[in-house]
Amino acid sequence: MRLIAATVSAVLLTTALTGVPAGAALVTHCIGTGGAVTVPNDLLVPAGESCDLTGTVITGNVSVAAGANLVIDGGRVDGEIRVAADGYLDASGSTVAGSVILAAGGYGLYLRDASTGPVTVRPKGSATIDGFLFAEATTITGSVNAQAGEVRLDKGSEVSGGVSTTNTHYTDVHDSFVDGVLSVLNSSTGTVVCGGSVRGRSTFSGNLGGVQLGPNGGLDSCASGGYFGRDVSITSTTGGVTVDDTIIDGALTVTGNSPAARVAANNRIRGGVVGEQAPATAASAQRRAAAATTTDRAAAGDKRAEQRRTAAETEAAAAGQADL
Repeated sequence: MRLIAATVSAVLLTTALTGVPAGAALVTHCIGTGGAVTVPNDLLVPAGESCDLTGTVITGNVSVAAGANLVIDGGRVDGEIRVAADGYLDASGSTVAGSVILAAGGYGLYLRDASTGPVTVRPKGSATIDGFLFAEATTITGSVNAQAGEVRLDKGSEVSGGVSTTNTHYTDVHDSFVDGVLSVLNSSTGTVVCGGSVRGRSTFSGNLGGVQLGPNGGLDSCASGGYFGRDVSITSTTGGVTVDDTIIDGALTVTGNSPAARVAANNRIRGGVVGEQAPATAASAQRRAAAATTTDRAAAGDKRAEQRRTAAETEAAAAGQADL
């Protein structure tokens, strides 16, 4: 009886002093900068605040609240990371064991030399911010599912599952590897796949800005083609379709596109081409016209990320050492 009474008293005292019921999970708030320490529970970056971590280990989940920023370099998160509306995550040289999720209206995710679980970008909905997912030299274990904003996989990134995007501004895959399917639907400024490989079936449909597989297209100035391990289907696309210097270990279907697809003679397509193609003379003229208007699609996105990262680092430094 004495032991029971003492235990109850301890529980009541803990609740009274902390406001948190005994046994409830603790959450560490991060405002400012942090170093090579271990956070033994969940971590929260409060709304409108910035947290800049170097070499930090977080054993739980991470939440980046509305308008907040988390910059983590050389760190580790044993759980998942959720980023709220107008929130920003910048992870370099870091490992995230769980999922990375950008909410509707989230500012963006920038992953460099990182390793994560599945990555999700929620639909924009009524939010005013459309967000982005940029991954460079990053390994994603699982799938990528994006339904808003700008999506770019670059510089040797690897996705062990599939990549599926709908209603993005664009979806570009440069010098990267997708072990599953690739599906790009209804992008407003098109999609580019240059270099790297896609092992599964690839589907491109309803893309208003066009589809470019390989170099010499109107969307990007990339230098090399790529490899597709299964059938490739490009349908109902406006803005132009170009397939150049590309290997397809299956069939290529190009139907319902306006203008008709330009399929270069230097492709190697095992299953042949099904659908309407532009005449070779028209293809040459269109290629020259497209080359004149090619812009660097990555530059504007990189600038947005750099501006937010710099602002976050400055705000975190001004706040001082975080109480981790």
